[in-house]
Amino acid sequence: MDKKNALRAGALAAGTTLMMLLMSSPALALTRDDGDDPGQGLSVIETLGLYVVAPIGLFVVIAALVWVLDRSKDRGDTTSSNITVKGKAAKAG
Repeated sequence: MDKKNALRAGALAAGTTLMMLLMSSPALALTRDDGDDPGQGLSVIETLGLYVVAPIGLFVVIAALVWVLDRSKDRGDTTSSNITVKGKAAKAG
């Protein structure tokens, strides 16, 4: 990449970052909006259950369902099952 393209990419990245920061500034406001009625906060156990245990549990359930319901039999190891090895007993004779 030459200097002109690098400068253009840097200017585009800086401009995009600046615009995103300017547009997200209302999200950092301390005053509440009309109709804003936050509920109670989550406890540590509820937070861990919701954001850690639940996704892991869903992953395990989906993986188990895929594993159990997979009916394809064509994934056998075809390379090593077709090889026959002759032992020492076959050579003597």
